[in-house]
Amino acid sequence: MREMSLYAELLLTSENNSMKIVTPTGAHEILKTPESRIQSLLSLSDEMRAERFSDRISFCSIINAKSGLCTEDCTFCAQSFVSSVPHRSYPMLDTHIILSARKKAGKLGAGHFSIVTSGGSPTEKELDYICGIISRGEDEKPFWCASLGILSLRQLTLLKDAGLQRYHHNLETERTYFPRICTTHAWRDRVNTVSMAKLAGLEVCSGGIIGLGESLHQRVGMAFQLRDLKVDSIALNFLIPLEGTGICSRQEHLSPVDMLKTIVMFGMVCANSELRLCAGREMLGGYEKEIFRAGVTGIMSGNLLTTSGSRIQDDLELLEAAGRVPAL
Repeated sequence: MREMSLYAELLLTSENNSMKIVTPTGAHEILKTPESRIQSLLSLSDEMRAERFSDRISFCSIINAKSGLCTEDCTFCAQSFVSSVPHRSYPMLDTHIILSARKKAGKLGAGHFSIVTSGGSPTEKELDYICGIISRGEDEKPFWCASLGILSLRQLTLLKDAGLQRYHHNLETERTYFPRICTTHAWRDRVNTVSMAKLAGLEVCSGGIIGLGESLHQRVGMAFQLRDLKVDSIALNFLIPLEGTGICSRQEHLSPVDMLKTIVMFGMVCANSELRLCAGREMLGGYEKEIFRAGVTGIMSGNLLTTSGSRIQDDLELLEAAGRVPAL
């Protein structure tokens, strides 16, 4: 029996008969798949991925261009004003530091390089400064990405005109669970920013964090919310619990198999979006190379915002072990 037939009940044929789509019921069944059927599930996911994406895996990298002193109360974040996690706080980095980091990321194979700043939104002075940096960067890879918080259409258009290709702004979690992790702004503010970025003509990367204490129903809900927004890339993170953040006591333990099933579910629900795995993949242990069969088409390489990340050489070795190659 072909592996596809084992999970045929999870799929419906789309209206134009050109692809298979996953129903909400099917998405729940994916998350409840017994460990004994994980290989069948991975085979199905890999087959669906191959219909739209190649075996080339894209890399992205970020720079924490402005750290700490945040007025938001996101319970998972070390930079939040409610956090007691020790971390460096500093104002916007100098232009040459950001441009040098981008150049280094490009030499290491990153396709996108993101300027990330703390806080709910940048000041107009900070936005002008960032636009100036982007406009000074050479028109070549890595393409410019930015994660600057909640922005208006006017601000996003300024970034686009400066040369920004992609804007990153996570939903973080499903709509009904969002008030449990943040009260200083609304989930709708995040959705509006994603929508405005698309309206400005930018590619959009958006996703969230798994393991915040959300239910399986809410986990599935976030996947379908991202699908409805038609984002270009899904940024999937697994919570790295930090002592001193409000979410640490609520952290849900996810086994490597649970993580793989979650990756499969997001990849199959959002089948037309890139699926980029960012924070937390070290928790997969020996299962890490299976992320590509689960549907991952890109990874974040290098340091994260307030924690260390992966080394590019280790990531290249991971790709080789998984039978994948880096995107050019």
